[in-house]
Amino acid sequence: MNLEDVAEHTDIAKATLYHYFSSKDELVKAVLEELTTDVNTRLQTALDEAGDRSHLEQLQTLIREQIRILTETAPEVGAVFAWPKSWPDAFEPIIKDSRRRHDALFRKVVLAGIAAGEFDCPNADVAVQCLHGVLNHSSLWIRRDMPARKKAQLREAVVATASRMFGK
Repeated sequence: MNLEDVAEHTDIAKATLYHYFSSKDELVKAVLEELTTDVNTRLQTALDEAGDRSHLEQLQTLIREQIRILTETAPEVGAVFAWPKSWPDAFEPIIKDSRRRHDALFRKVVLAGIAAGEFDCPNADVAVQCLHGVLNHSSLWIRRDMPARKKAQLREAVVATASRMFGK
């Protein structure tokens, strides 16, 4: 698929796309960056609102918001970043950078919780990677077509269970 195919599939004039992007790869990179920025902004906003709470509550806030993003507001995020092994090599650097920036939001809270003696996990790296695995699979358990009450119950169950990896 090239930029002309993208224009045809999206019903956007080729001239408009070519005005902003010189290639399909450039367009895809811009979309990946926008997704990353949007998700990280939402997570940071939620974290800022929980800033005066315990590290556990801050982590639970991040988990809850990430699940909401993956299951309600932007499920495509999980499909894009969960396991991008089939992506061309040209996108590997931006996907890695996006994942690192996303990971940093969670890692900062986890390390602060460990430093404060609030968390007791023997290996923060392993715990954070396990957390990301839980988050990435939450859309399999919490489907968009479920009743709102059931989704809320499952979301809270995932938050409670995932946060146990870090607590005392």
